Amino acid sequence: MKLSILDQAPISVNQTSQDALFESMKLAQAGERFGYTRYWIAEHHDLAGLACPAPEVMLGYIGAQTKKIRIGAGAVLLPHYKPYKVAELYNMLSTLFPNRIDIGIGRAPGGSAEATNALSDNFLQQVWKMPELIDTLLHFIHNDFPEEHEFANVNAAPLPLTPPVPWLLGTSKKSAILAAEKGLAYTFGLFMSDNDGEEIVKKYIHNFTPRIEGDKPQVIVTVSAICAETKEKAEEIALSSYVWGKQREKGEGKQGVPSISEAMEYLENEKLHDGFRKMKQKVIIGNPKEVKDKLLGLQQIYQTDEIMIVTITHSPEDRLKSYELIAKEMGHTTS
Repeated sequence: MKLSILDQAPISVNQTSQDALFESMKLAQAGERFGYTRYWIAEHHDLAGLACPAPEVMLGYIGAQTKKIRIGAGAVLLPHYKPYKVAELYNMLSTLFPNRIDIGIGRAPGGSAEATNALSDNFLQQVWKMPELIDTLLHFIHNDFPEEHEFANVNAAPLPLTPPVPWLLGTSKKSAILAAEKGLAYTFGLFMSDNDGEEIVKKYIHNFTPRIEGDKPQVIVTVSAICAETKEKAEEIALSSYVWGKQREKGEGKQGVPSISEAMEYLENEKLHDGFRKMKQKVIIGNPKEVKDKLLGLQQIYQTDEIMIVTITHSPEDRLKSYELIAKEMGHTTS
């Protein structure tokens, strides 16, 4: 089974945004060493504790610091942008880093209503036009507009020898059906969904219509996971992520992911133990064997050969160790 990385570029307490972005680059390098298939970085706008509003900038930096791991956005929030500009950016990256670039496509705003208004006009109208935006983007990527189209003679230069590979990201039947209708590979965000993921992925596969002859449905399932040498250690590390989520729900947490000791204190003061127990049922937390068993279980449920993992910890070292332990337990070669 392939393993991949989704990085939200979290900022920890006592870190700067520069520190967090540097750790993102180190994570991509480590993922390459550990045998991960791809590294994607997310796009967020003015969200406290998240450092990356521009994946395309980070991908240029990360691509130059790595050699073979596939890199991409998870996701480009397409309603904010003109498809032509997105195609230019990712064609440029594909020219610089051949056969390594993915474009994950999403429809979320990625930030507050105020940030959305500052970034783009008529965002909701653009969300409704998502199918049309995707069509236009695909035509620019593949340079295959019909002759009568107004953009038939417009190239999203430079045109790489191997185009970037588009994926549609989503958490609902609507996104699954859209991906299927457009002949796109699909990434299901299990880590941020309470929906029936198994049914959603089945709907995608059942309705898949190839855009290019020979294309087949491809599925990545994205999960949240934290691995350590022992289950107890993994649960301790996971406290930081859980408490930070609760702080952000209350409009707190602007300082970033709290340390384990800060998280323990907050958990006790706010009496959040029951919530943490529930969180542990949704997130994969454990020692290497426990994490492997759960990942293999998900592989069977979703009939996928690739799982993408998002891991948020206070310590960058704990995050790297988690990815390393999972890769080794799953039999990936590390270099």
